[in-house]
Amino acid sequence: MWFTLLFVPLSLLMKVLIVNTSERTGGAAVAANRLTAALNNYGVKAMMLVRDKQSDDISVVGLKGRCLKRWHFLWERFVVFCHLQFKRDHLFEIDIANSGTDITGLREFKEADVIHLHWINQGMLSLGGIRKILRSGKPVVWTMHDIWPATGICHLTLGCSYFRTECCHCKYLPGGGAEKDLSTTIWNRKLQMLSEGNITFVACSKWLEQEAKSSALLSGQMITSIPNPIDSRVFCPGDKAQARLEEGLPLDKQLLLFACQRVTNTNKGMSYLIEACRKLAEQHPETKDKMGVVILGGHADEVAGQLPFAAYSLGYVSDTQRMVRIYRASDVFVLPSLSENLPNTIMEAMACGVPCVGFRVGGIPEMIDHQKTGYVAEFRNSLDLARGLGWVLAEADYEALSHACIRKVTQNYSQASVAIRYSEVYQQALAQKNFKL
Repeated sequence: MWFTLLFVPLSLLMKVLIVNTSERTGGAAVAANRLTAALNNYGVKAMMLVRDKQSDDISVVGLKGRCLKRWHFLWERFVVFCHLQFKRDHLFEIDIANSGTDITGLREFKEADVIHLHWINQGMLSLGGIRKILRSGKPVVWTMHDIWPATGICHLTLGCSYFRTECCHCKYLPGGGAEKDLSTTIWNRKLQMLSEGNITFVACSKWLEQEAKSSALLSGQMITSIPNPIDSRVFCPGDKAQARLEEGLPLDKQLLLFACQRVTNTNKGMSYLIEACRKLAEQHPETKDKMGVVILGGHADEVAGQLPFAAYSLGYVSDTQRMVRIYRASDVFVLPSLSENLPNTIMEAMACGVPCVGFRVGGIPEMIDHQKTGYVAEFRNSLDLARGLGWVLAEADYEALSHACIRKVTQNYSQASVAIRYSEVYQQALAQKNFKL
């Protein structure tokens, strides 16, 4: 009842336009979709505006003009390609936002009270387009799914600290960049953009919040953190044996699950998982016949043969119900990423009661409570990763871990709790706008 009392007044006052490049592809799209649903479920009128619409959902609006959208994408990639001296290395690891759609003339924009940006790269919005949004006077909230809004051009800093003062000598550029390179140019354009007005930045993890606050680019901007929501009515525990039968997975093995969009992405740490499995097999030879590894993601077949255990390559899976079945079929979820914000996959696995193992990096330690909901291994340490997998599967009280995972998700990532926190951010942004008026 108290949720209704809280949100009914807001629904009469507030319309939020959530802007993201894709409707469904990528972690940011999944998070933006879930937030749209969470807000609408609890009384805030939210609509999603995307470049790539992939469903018939009436709460999602796609940009018109297929050729123009393609042009914005290709032009930005071409300019980046030129700065990379016509090499494909890092072609999709940096963005310059030099081209994009002006959304300020759209009816959905004009009717919105708050503009909520998410991942808007690869031709969705340009820096000039964001300046026009700020000039409109509408409050702007920007959820950071990575560090790009706080750097010149990169989405992952990977140890670089130039963004704390001014981006230059960018490691993604040929020869390590220069004192005044492309990253510096885009940094200065972002400074000009931010001079048009304040943005409330929301990081998905406390770790990213601290990183953003250390950026000289965002000095003076409001920065907070709110996790992504999850619908625990969809992602929830179920019958493990039934899930395995439906997915054609063995009933007599302990199954490790690894999932990402592209398995060969070195940042996702598959090489560390392979090494950890080898160490586990060497230390405990009996596990060779008792364990298996389920691999979700593109190019899974390319790495399956390197594992000492039976491997089950399921390819890229986007169907939600099938994802839930695969989580339920698994005994442990492992994500040895070298850089992460607040991965949806860990949240989804925990919601299904599956303990998780990952490195101590980014927002992962905020999600996995060490030896309570899983195991947090030392960064880049495959031996400790193996130790964590062994601990979860053979030493820990598995039922206690599973129940703790579900409880953690319910308390921290539920639709209601996240919707409440975002509604407070929206109200503050509106109040700040009204105060200036």
